[in-house]
Amino acid sequence: MTLIPPGARTVLFQGDSITECGRLSDPDNPLGHGYASMAADLVRAARPDSGITFVNRGVGGDRVADLRARWQADTLDVEPDVVSVLVGVNDTWYRYRAGETTPADAYEDDYRSLLTQVRDRSDARLVLVEPFLVPVTAEQWEWRTDLDPRIQVVRRLAEEFDAALLAADGLLNQAARTAGGPGRIAGDGVHPTPLGHTLLARAWAALARP
Repeated sequence: MTLIPPGARTVLFQGDSITECGRLSDPDNPLGHGYASMAADLVRAARPDSGITFVNRGVGGDRVADLRARWQADTLDVEPDVVSVLVGVNDTWYRYRAGETTPADAYEDDYRSLLTQVRDRSDARLVLVEPFLVPVTAEQWEWRTDLDPRIQVVRRLAEEFDAALLAADGLLNQAARTAGGPGRIAGDGVHPTPLGHTLLARAWAALARP
């Protein structure tokens, strides 16, 4: 099955600051400066006559519950043909930085609700990007206890909803091994560097190849 079918008009990127990547502070670049913009450029280059519109609705700091609160306006009302979602690391970040916990089962319930709404109201195809962490400090290795169950949730949901899965956690951690350290991929362990964004974009575009 082709991820972006012939005749598709709109591809939507949803998520947190990794997806937003400056789009809200730079109105001249509505796709931001990260993997969403890069992936759009790669797809356009491969399919120059497709006429696809790419939309970025990522919002910095969002957790899965925040996506659920704005899902109607920022996803369903866009009427996309493809919906790409990356969310979860803030659900972990808030636990360790603010003491606010989102249990994995609550994360799964909210995430499933998002995907169910898309499935029930449209024929849009889905891309689920794993949340990821490239630890740069000893403390961040402890975060994996909280994040790893969320990655498993995303993998289960990809199977359940027949979604394309971008296995970003393994991709970026392996890249850190070959690039000379985690800071070359994600400076703070969470937000990708330009190289990290490039790797995500290439992997996303590979899923979209006819």
